[in-house]
Amino acid sequence: MAVLKFRIYFEEDDAVYRDIVIKHTQTFLDLHQAILKGYEFDSKHQSTFYRSNDNWQRGREISFDKYGDRQYKAEPLIMKDTTIGSEIRDTNQKFIYVYDFVRNWTFLVELINVSKEENAKQAYPGTTRVEGIGPQQYGTKSLLGDKFVDIEEKYDLQKGTEGFGTEGGDGDSDGDSDSDSDSGEESYGDEGHGSDDY
Repeated sequence: MAVLKFRIYFEEDDAVYRDIVIKHTQTFLDLHQAILKGYEFDSKHQSTFYRSNDNWQRGREISFDKYGDRQYKAEPLIMKDTTIGSEIRDTNQKFIYVYDFVRNWTFLVELINVSKEENAKQAYPGTTRVEGIGPQQYGTKSLLGDKFVDIEEKYDLQKGTEGFGTEGGDGDSDGDSDSDSDSGEESYGDEGHGSDDY
């Protein structure tokens, strides 16, 4: 039985990746769950894989489900019914994995090794290597709620060069807080994860 090792890169930073081993007879549903576990994401959102080529172009979809609100060029394959081995076309096969169609978390999945030897001590699928700090699924702001905005305004995180002298000064600080908190929100976890397509 073949054991496949995939390297799952976070699209926005290729220094952040997880290596996952999986048997060729296991399904894309198994790989989907292993990726979420490896990056410490929940499993509440829609997701899909795309078969890909060396240029990371999106091909046939292998979807968690057939979603009624999406348009498909071709009928998608379904994760739970599609084995990993059935979609391997070459020795460095690539897939693109997209999770949560609102935030559009995108991961590049690349086959980096094929082995005929199973490791009796290894659970399949399983994460064998973790590099870099993964993105926070919901960002820092949603964890702290309104307190984060208060902290940001109190310490004026966007204007580090001005020092602390203007804190609580004139009444204009309220007017500035909207633009500060908007840009702060992007700087603390939401940057690049809007609904824009890549």
